[in-house]
Amino acid sequence: MSVRKLFTGICILPATFAVSGCYFTDANQQAKQAATDTVLPQTYTKLVFEKTENLTSAAGTKSVLFNAAGTRLYAMNLEGMSVYEFDEATRKILREFKFKATKGFGWDYVTHAAIPSFEEKPVEACFSHNDGILWVSLHNAGGIVPIRLDSVGNGQQANATTKKLYLIDPKQHTKDSVYVPLIKTGKTPKVIAKTGDNKYLLVSNWHSNNVSVLELNDTLSPYGKVTATIPVTAIPRGIVVDDKTNKSYIAIMGGKTIAVVDNSTWTIEKNIEVASTPRHIVMDTSGHLFVSYNSIGQIGCIDAATGKTLFTAATNAQPRTIVLSKNHKFLFVTCYSGNMIDVFKINSNSFTKLYSLECKGKPVGVDIHEDEDKLEAWVCNYVGGNLKVFSFKKINSRQLNE
Repeated sequence: MSVRKLFTGICILPATFAVSGCYFTDANQQAKQAATDTVLPQTYTKLVFEKTENLTSAAGTKSVLFNAAGTRLYAMNLEGMSVYEFDEATRKILREFKFKATKGFGWDYVTHAAIPSFEEKPVEACFSHNDGILWVSLHNAGGIVPIRLDSVGNGQQANATTKKLYLIDPKQHTKDSVYVPLIKTGKTPKVIAKTGDNKYLLVSNWHSNNVSVLELNDTLSPYGKVTATIPVTAIPRGIVVDDKTNKSYIAIMGGKTIAVVDNSTWTIEKNIEVASTPRHIVMDTSGHLFVSYNSIGQIGCIDAATGKTLFTAATNAQPRTIVLSKNHKFLFVTCYSGNMIDVFKINSNSFTKLYSLECKGKPVGVDIHEDEDKLEAWVCNYVGGNLKVFSFKKINSRQLNE
């Protein structure tokens, strides 16, 4: 039985990013899990790699994100200044959300200097309100925009607080223009995460060394307002929200810590010391944090309650985005300069590397789709301007013994 459902509009942070108690980098994974936990068998113990597919995307695709039902994947194209909406079943682009470019300043991560660029460069995204709103961070605009997938634009007018967006249907060859609100957060916004109740959104601001907290209201534009700012010790990136303990965890990529935030006061209560440059962070239902360490080529498993690192493993060079399988037994890691995607099995006290699969073009973002029989890892390649879909067959313990 397929888990696909009729797509009825944009998925909002997979219903609560905390799929039945599962906690990931942002709220998107939780809702996703909630939509599939009741129909997907959780007993599979092995993944067997079957094939790779190549899909054309736009320049500089930075991240990818499935809706809760797993029917639509959204690709944030930083250099293409657009968001592509892919149909999982056909692999076709259904809609393109193309920003109108306005001049601004970006950042050269090699020379560490500001450079002339454009404001409208999508980095990361997050769903909220039952996949109704797609929140997208714009690298050089100092803020984020909400795109209502169910009613794009929603009557917004052109002004200093909106961004122009072209809605392109490649099949019908139509092109409409709308305006979406720009909510200022901080300089160089990156990861966006939400609380499971859809009340708050968190945004990590790379060059501001802080995290913005927005109070959400899906009935009134601009649908969010900054109500708190959390200063951090160095560059922040990954965020995961734990609704069970009412805490958030922020990966301080510019240092060697994970900041633990009290979601009642939006203040840091402590810092967990970790290895160098924690970039991305996800969480399972048992209270274990999984972290990618970009500069040293490692992943780690941490007990969130004690802050103790339980075990680590080496990856290919520059691990970036990580994502957990629905049963929390497998971890997928994109390795940017290694041009690989690493797949690990998570044991009680160790990682076992199952695959290192070639993924040329600087892989950076990954998200997964699952049904009863298979798992697909959709990976975006920043330099290659394409997506690769890695398909795996699920094997359960009964099948292993047959």
